[in-house]
Amino acid sequence: MTEHTHFRWDHGEDGVLVLTMDAPDQSANTMNQAFLNDLAGLLDRLEAEKDTIAGVVITSAKKTFFAGGDLRELIKARPEDAAEVLAFSSSTKSLLRRLETLGRPVAAAINGTALGGGLEIALSCHHRIALDTAGAQIGLPEVGLGLLPGAGGVVRTVRMLGITSALTDVLLRGQRHSVYTALQIGLIDEIVGTPEELLARAKQWVKENPEAAQPWDVKGYKIPGGTPSTPAFAAALPAFPANLRKQLKGANYPAPRNIMAAAVEGAQVDIETAFTIESRYFVQLVTGQIAKNMTQAFFFDLQHINGGGSRPQGQEIWRATKVGVLGAGMMGAAIAYVCAQGGIDVVLKDITVEAAEKGKGYSAQLLDKAVARAKTSRERADEVLARIDPTADAADLNSCDLVIEAVFENPEVKKKVFQEIEDVVAPGALLGSNTSTLPITALASGVRDQENFIGLHFFSPVDKMPLLEIVVGDKTSDAALARALDFATQIGKTPIVVNDSRGFFTSRVIGKFLEEAMAMLGEGIHPASIEQAALQAGYPAPALQLMDELTLTLPRKIRQEYIAALESEGRRWRRHGSEAVIDRMTDEFGRKGRSTGAGFYAYENGKRIGLWPGLVEHFTEPGHEIPFQDMTERMLFAEAIDTVRCFDEGVLRSIPDANIGSILGIGFPGWTGGVIQYINQYPGGTAGFIARARELADLYGERFVIADSLVEKAARG
Repeated sequence: MTEHTHFRWDHGEDGVLVLTMDAPDQSANTMNQAFLNDLAGLLDRLEAEKDTIAGVVITSAKKTFFAGGDLRELIKARPEDAAEVLAFSSSTKSLLRRLETLGRPVAAAINGTALGGGLEIALSCHHRIALDTAGAQIGLPEVGLGLLPGAGGVVRTVRMLGITSALTDVLLRGQRHSVYTALQIGLIDEIVGTPEELLARAKQWVKENPEAAQPWDVKGYKIPGGTPSTPAFAAALPAFPANLRKQLKGANYPAPRNIMAAAVEGAQVDIETAFTIESRYFVQLVTGQIAKNMTQAFFFDLQHINGGGSRPQGQEIWRATKVGVLGAGMMGAAIAYVCAQGGIDVVLKDITVEAAEKGKGYSAQLLDKAVARAKTSRERADEVLARIDPTADAADLNSCDLVIEAVFENPEVKKKVFQEIEDVVAPGALLGSNTSTLPITALASGVRDQENFIGLHFFSPVDKMPLLEIVVGDKTSDAALARALDFATQIGKTPIVVNDSRGFFTSRVIGKFLEEAMAMLGEGIHPASIEQAALQAGYPAPALQLMDELTLTLPRKIRQEYIAALESEGRRWRRHGSEAVIDRMTDEFGRKGRSTGAGFYAYENGKRIGLWPGLVEHFTEPGHEIPFQDMTERMLFAEAIDTVRCFDEGVLRSIPDANIGSILGIGFPGWTGGVIQYINQYPGGTAGFIARARELADLYGERFVIADSLVEKAARG
């Protein structure tokens, strides 16, 4: 056996060479320059000793097969580094091409997750066998980081699966597939149950297929489904960019466009030219700003949060064993579902057993749907449902070590339901409120163990929204915060941690987006233009449509409470242009949102049918327009500027919390990398952002005045 830096070389007596990837001093194998240098030397040796080798099996000594490219290096690339990035991408492809044209069968024994560059290595092998291990994922998720697969992933999946399947099943949405789905799609060829079977089967396949080659290297090969020169495919081709435009809605996401271009163009040329096309589109993304924004947020910021970056030091890991959920309405029922899915026993309490049973029925519906779609088995669904115990008796919450309140948004009601169960639950139980706006410190005054009281703000729909906003009150202990973070991990949520205030971070900041849209309507701007501006800014839903979903009465209620709180402190309320719009809509026209069947949009049998024509009649001033960029940036800047205030007021604790919370919780455009990254990446950096904010303040009002803290940071560089 001969050692290489990143590989173990085991040449068996049967002639099969097992190459085990094992990067030194790393928990995972990554595609950095050191790895590629070692791979180049390895290939030299392979080619020199080819006559003694019956075939090759590539596997990994790590828990995962291969983790992909080194994002710490990629995120540094600037436009002036384009030639260097192109050389890196081209050399990587050249090395993997040498592997697949070695003239010997090569099998990938995938012992765990293979994403990005890891799957690209496997795709350059002639056969792929995956181990059925918990949590293993197969895919090319680069689009989610603003990138495209740069080591041949686009070229090979197109040639393996066809343009349509490669784009829809693998590339454009960056799906992370289970091994069984990957097998169904065609990304892998076999699945085995044990590590021993994995290596044995890979060796067996190599010995049984001495003449193995890639399909595209066999004479007469044609791409499945055809190419743009195939008449049937050519007729369907215009639908691809049309569908992409519909999905992106004009938002600033270049990666999907580059992926589609590389796939379609690469299908029309030989494989070497296709590699060059892929590399050029890759370089354009890597050296651009959007990929840096998205990589910062969806890799580094998420890594900080999910790695426990906000967890107090010195606290033992904790797991909830029995959760009491107070209130079986829409939110309470959904919280019970995600807790049960996380393996926790749940007591779902409401005023009547019938109401609690109805809340459990919500979980039954979701589970039935999952079974029908083959997302889970009937047995697994029944197990989850059996964990939910509906009740109207507070005594049934005995031994609960976590209680989550999800009742009506009224301080006195919330205090009352906690007082009912405080003497019943386990001593020292964590007490969580699902309020979205009410200060946690004030709610905690209704219980004895205020150090165990914390805000657990879920987002609707709870089963789909990944974020959990954890709110720390004045008396919340570090132990309680640590337990809340552990609970978030237990139920698969991404947690951000904020300090107490009215509206916390997410509810407060999303209000600025909605207010700015309504203010523009009040200024006479056409509502369709406002909605289009929100979509092209990259928001997942246009502002007026979202306002209808939240109901128009909610912001007025919050406003009234906030005005009362300010006046009690002797402070002044600054009126906003959105207020008159809400008041007219609710008082003059009786339109309060979707739940009442009438809002900014018109509804028919509960279905949205278009903007209410009365908006143009009562609000729009014919001919009144402002620059489209001003419309998009008023929304983005309103949220960004208030986020800075959240830092100044001590509401936010970290930049990753701000970035991830804004994207996952309130739909701040993903291409920006989050609300703080948006400031940092603005043309001219922070100074450029400040200059633009001052322009907006001069044009549209003092709410765009920048906080002194940001001016000082910019001055310090």
